[in-house]
Amino acid sequence: MDKFLIDNHKLVYHPQRTAAYLDAEDDWSKAQSIYPIYVEISPTGACNHRCTFCAVDYLGYKTIFLDEDLLINRLQEMAALGVKSVMFAGEGEPLLHKGMANITNATKAAGIDVAFTTNAMPLTKKFIEQALHSISWIKVSINAGTAETYANIHRTKASDFNRVVENLKHAVALRDANQLNVALGAQAVLLPENAHEMETLALIARDEIGLDYLVIKPYSQHLRSETQIYQGIDYNEYLTQAPRLRELSNENFQLIFRDHTMKKYVQANEQRYPRCYATPYFWAYIKADGDVVGCSAFLGDERFTYGNINQHDFNTIWQSEKRQQNLDYLVNRHNIAECRVNCRMDEVNRYLHGLREQTVEHINFI
Repeated sequence: MDKFLIDNHKLVYHPQRTAAYLDAEDDWSKAQSIYPIYVEISPTGACNHRCTFCAVDYLGYKTIFLDEDLLINRLQEMAALGVKSVMFAGEGEPLLHKGMANITNATKAAGIDVAFTTNAMPLTKKFIEQALHSISWIKVSINAGTAETYANIHRTKASDFNRVVENLKHAVALRDANQLNVALGAQAVLLPENAHEMETLALIARDEIGLDYLVIKPYSQHLRSETQIYQGIDYNEYLTQAPRLRELSNENFQLIFRDHTMKKYVQANEQRYPRCYATPYFWAYIKADGDVVGCSAFLGDERFTYGNINQHDFNTIWQSEKRQQNLDYLVNRHNIAECRVNCRMDEVNRYLHGLREQTVEHINFI
């Protein structure tokens, strides 16, 4: 079971937005006012780790930060336009932004659900006390079960491993003491260096920290990444781990082994869908320099860059000629082979492909 639907999608729970999308049929006069449900935001380009599998290494980990007041203003506007959720993650480590607690609380107050993907090194007691009540979930990247392997993969000090564990213990304790409705979990990219430590990591997450879940997922090669060492991973040999690891689940902890996604990685050369349907409709990405981008796999690509929140409000950017040009490009010229295998919108694209192309016969016999 995967009660969080991490290995699936949740667009089915947004029928009104989906209906508007189907009605638009890529007609810009209608498409321009279909706003994203979900936005990923990078508050900073700086990062305190240099993970071996990082997909955005090509951006250079620039020490830039979004302006706190401007970002809050844009988030309030985005909420009024229909944005439902924001994940703070991105090119850098989001919790390195000194205004993150204020930004988090303001985002929630505006009516947007808040989540974080973080390495949890800067997950301080102060931030937990100030902002945990405003967060829906935190997913921590812990890519090993021992400090030594962690240091090698995250390319940092071995002592960081224990610090992350302690930071998460504090978060769980405060969450439980205050009965907060926030899911606290971890994720690990399954690599040759850490495959033998997944059970150890799961036991730490479940028994020592008290997390709600651990996600074990495959690596996905970014076409622009400078990292090529994991490009040829054969996940067939790791799929046999799934039954044994899932036995570690109990009523308070879920081990989510993403074998469905791993199988898709193995079958990467098979036809998925002819084009991306999710972009430029259902999600967006805001870089640390303020650029609004239609897809996280094309950061820095002008074909997918709609504008910058430091120069224009979100509505102006979303209804801009550059987004219209991106829609035209995606419909008529984009080669889906340029996209990452198992991109963030893969399951959404499979769902929308089925709706638009009616890939199931006899659909009226419900």
